[in-house]
Amino acid sequence: MSIDGKVALVTGAGQGIGRAIALRLARDGADIAIVDINDEKMQAVVAEVRAMGRKATTFKADVSKRDDVYAAIDHTEKELGGFDIIVNNAGIANIQSIAEVTPAEVEKTFKVNVEGVLWGIQAAAAKFKERGQKGKIISASSIAGHEGFPLLGVYSATKFAVRALTQAAAKEFASDGITVNAYCPGVVGTDMWVEIDRRMAEITGAKIGESYDKFVGGIALGRAQTPEDVAAFVSYLAGPDSDYMTGQAPLIDGGLVYR
Repeated sequence: MSIDGKVALVTGAGQGIGRAIALRLARDGADIAIVDINDEKMQAVVAEVRAMGRKATTFKADVSKRDDVYAAIDHTEKELGGFDIIVNNAGIANIQSIAEVTPAEVEKTFKVNVEGVLWGIQAAAAKFKERGQKGKIISASSIAGHEGFPLLGVYSATKFAVRALTQAAAKEFASDGITVNAYCPGVVGTDMWVEIDRRMAEITGAKIGESYDKFVGGIALGRAQTPEDVAAFVSYLAGPDSDYMTGQAPLIDGGLVYR
């Protein structure tokens, strides 16, 4: 069974994991709304999706702004003729010690990583109910949503919060036929991890690449994760084979954190 003919919206889809998710869902048969803050990157991804023979549209939005998220979903429905799946993938890292983190850093990280997911859940559920249909809500958590890591305390707090929202929303919307799940990647070879490694080196005095290599060295499967590894699991969450799964946030990290 597939997601052929479904309409999926992916936030943060201009690069990295979001791009991989958009392309995988398109490959598996969905039409895709690509939502990001970077126009140039969105246009590159939309061209890739259309090259697969799928319909695609873009919408520039800041997910920390509730009205932007609602507008993105309305745009998706209008341009692609439906709305079945949302992937709340957009997020930012905060690499700072608990002792040094500032109010501005905390506010920015929570607004994107927590409020962005909250508004996505809220707006998607409202649209599914308005359309009188079932739906899939999928959000980005992290291994840092299962375990707090040094210098990633605030980031970890936001990803723990995503798990809480996922569980609560799953219980609230189950009677409407809406499932709510999250995915928890590990060390993925993306620009975010380049920035995490750079900041850890800056704070600790380690060499560039040393922190990244240390994390990768702890992965049981012996390699860093690719965006495509994550996208494959998200496609499962988006499809009918996961219809009996809700409120969960499974680890997909190659064997790094165990729960």
